[in-house]
Amino acid sequence: MLRRFKILFFAIFLSCSTEQVPFDLGVYPNMEYPVDNPENSQVAALGEALFFDPILSIDSSISCGSCHKPEHAFADHLAITPGVNGVTSTRNSPTLLNVGYHPYFMREGGVPSLEMQVLVPLQEETEMHHNLVDAVARLNDSPYKNQFLQTFGDTVASFNLVRALANYERTLIDFSRPIDLLQLDAKPISDQGYKGGQLFFDKAGCAQCHNGPLFTDFSFANNGTPLNFTQDIGKERLTNEESDRYTFMVPSLRHVALTPPYMHDGSILTLQEVIEQYNAGGEGHAYQDARIEPLGLSKKECDQLLAFLEAL
Repeated sequence: MLRRFKILFFAIFLSCSTEQVPFDLGVYPNMEYPVDNPENSQVAALGEALFFDPILSIDSSISCGSCHKPEHAFADHLAITPGVNGVTSTRNSPTLLNVGYHPYFMREGGVPSLEMQVLVPLQEETEMHHNLVDAVARLNDSPYKNQFLQTFGDTVASFNLVRALANYERTLIDFSRPIDLLQLDAKPISDQGYKGGQLFFDKAGCAQCHNGPLFTDFSFANNGTPLNFTQDIGKERLTNEESDRYTFMVPSLRHVALTPPYMHDGSILTLQEVIEQYNAGGEGHAYQDARIEPLGLSKKECDQLLAFLEAL
């Protein structure tokens, strides 16, 4: 059965209780499918099978689902993503829930479509490390050949392989978190969490970058975490601009309580430590975003902010 996450779309926000007024998140998005890869449950079901099958990795040892686990909100709990042959990457696996709403992909934003994105882990040497031509040939020598014939009317090709995977990933939608129930006036969040939300949108300044129904503006910033000067330089590797050094796409905070550890390199283990990092004003190094400065939150306010993040 296709693993679909229940979607709730809200065109308008209903009135809430007098104690808890819904936060201004804007209009919830509609999923848009490309013309050449329209919504199709049969295609998505094939993509789901491929997503959880290690056949796509060069040594058939890992699948997409090895690092994007449903029980962890389609992320994992490892600091750094493991690849084939014991090789590890430099980055933490992000959640794939609601990934179909993203305007671009990868932490430096260099991939313009979900169809193109699925090729990255397939061919990346620190992940599946499989040549696309060889991966297609392997699938054509497997029972998948008949499944592709039934679904696409053709044998396996790179064109329909990436569309099957992307079609499935667009079904990974979840707008049923406590914050969404609050917006529906269906159920209030805890008083602690609501006060944390007020801090989030005001004193703490989190919504400068983490705004809208996905809690991200998809901009790029350096969040003041400790630098690793020997490895990941972030967006600079695309632009070759020093101003982009160590900057990464602002991640969505949806399901954030379910996806430790945190930051692009998994260097912060808990949400409490993330809050402490921002409350202290980051590391204060030369590449840190100018908007990050000490927040002056009390221990009580930090706990309230944590409760709000747990509702996202």
